[in-house]
Amino acid sequence: MRRPTLEAVAALAGVSRATVSRVVNGAANVKPDVRTAVMRAVDELGYIPNSAARSLVTRRTDSIALVVSEPPSRVFSDDPFFSAVIRAVSQELEAADRQVILMLASSPAGHARVERYVAGGHVDGVILLSMHGADPLPAALGRSRVPMISHGRPVSSLPVPYCDCDNEGGARTAVEHLIGLGRRRVATIAGPPDMTAAQDRLAGYRAALTAANRRPLVAPGDFTRESGANAMRNLLADDPEVDAVFAASDLMALGALGALRAAGRRVPEDVAVAGFDDIELARFSEPPLTTVRQPVAEVAACIVTMLLAAEPPTAPVILPTELVVRASA
Repeated sequence: MRRPTLEAVAALAGVSRATVSRVVNGAANVKPDVRTAVMRAVDELGYIPNSAARSLVTRRTDSIALVVSEPPSRVFSDDPFFSAVIRAVSQELEAADRQVILMLASSPAGHARVERYVAGGHVDGVILLSMHGADPLPAALGRSRVPMISHGRPVSSLPVPYCDCDNEGGARTAVEHLIGLGRRRVATIAGPPDMTAAQDRLAGYRAALTAANRRPLVAPGDFTRESGANAMRNLLADDPEVDAVFAASDLMALGALGALRAAGRRVPEDVAVAGFDDIELARFSEPPLTTVRQPVAEVAACIVTMLLAAEPPTAPVILPTELVVRASA
């Protein structure tokens, strides 16, 4: 059975082929009664628009690239934050009748592949996620002239619009909570220094300690559970008087809980622990983790709205976080 054509729809609706094309491609300059007649004919004939031909006319692919500068192991298994973001962005794009194309760019070959794909006109826009400071990809993609939004404050000086949560304010609130509990020696397990989320959370920690006239104690981490455990062991070795820890991610906080347990330290009696993200595991840790909840769904909605806006946004959008107090602090 032959597939219904644009000409067949036009004949049934009593309009020109050009008019049918404008209707199925969503043009605004069509009279309501004409649009109704065309859509009735489309339904009656079971006409399905040719997406390839339509994209040639509209120069739209209805696809958005979500580019993640992390290795597959981190994205798909190690860190539940990424699955939460990917799910939220996908849901928002689906609601806007767009599809998401997930692209990993953790190597030079991955960078080249993403750059070729975007420059080839296969997507209408790009969402950048988990960029690192030395990453050349944002500048390379900027040359393609495809609309681009960053999930989180960009590290580079490129004028890329972005939406983020209040990383600095959230971290400061968590540390102020630990100080308010009467803890005297509050340390932090920081994230990668080439990522803005880690930079801002460290700044929030330092601001809270400065206001309380306390001396900072910083151990490096990389947002993984293993780095949190290693950092906690080093903190205990360097300063056995540590009685509170703010970890810049929940995974690092979970690693710290394991290291404290192995060292015979009780949480929160001996050492209070707070994290950042509020991943699902935070509710089920032992003890349940006090953490800073970032609005993953709201940030995703903000990013998609900015990307699909008729006028390119200029000012960044920063959304508030929420301190979630549980048994660990």
